[in-house]
Amino acid sequence: MKIIITGTSRGIGFELAKQLSALGHEVLAISRKINPKLLSQPNVTSLSVDIAKEKELNQVNEFISSTWHQVDIMIHNAGLLLSKPFAQTTQEDFEYVYKTNFFGVANLTRICLPYLKPGSHVVSISSMGGIQGSMKFSGLSAYSSSKGALITLTELLAEEYKEQGIAFNVLALGAVQTEMLAEAFPGYQAPVTAAQMAHYIAHFALTGNQFHNGKIIQVSSTTP
Repeated sequence: MKIIITGTSRGIGFELAKQLSALGHEVLAISRKINPKLLSQPNVTSLSVDIAKEKELNQVNEFISSTWHQVDIMIHNAGLLLSKPFAQTTQEDFEYVYKTNFFGVANLTRICLPYLKPGSHVVSISSMGGIQGSMKFSGLSAYSSSKGALITLTELLAEEYKEQGIAFNVLALGAVQTEMLAEAFPGYQAPVTAAQMAHYIAHFALTGNQFHNGKIIQVSSTTP
């Protein structure tokens, strides 16, 4: 399969690119910074693209139109986590987070729509913080609200494109031990590693659309 993964410079995205390419799938790894370890990985093409900048996404369109001609799976994994008291969070802060966590997803999906065929699966990585009624944490007003918007967008796209046979689903993750988490919450130890979560996401991306469309799957070992 031909699989697009964003946010592949480290953490879950890097592990996803490694694991899915090792299974023989062709992977387009998109991130602002290219991880050198992916350059030698078979079946992986790396593009240096900041998905928050709409013009840079033209590189993705050029690659698909000239090389792949279709996309089987998209995994919207790139994300920004800002931990800041709401009273100090400016509109610029909100826009900074939303450009990656929401607008980047919307713009990249729009670019790839002509290449998505019946049976294609679009998976967005959200957060338990974006689930209504789930536990919330102070300082994540921009991050968690952007992840909530991503959930609603996915539900709408699933409805709009169900006749074309394109499935859209969301995985709302609990805490995963990644570099991004460690930077935002020093000293906190999550119960799941990036490699473990990547294994789960990879399996869901490959098979989940057989059973789900427009669904929010909560991937967390704690309740709420």
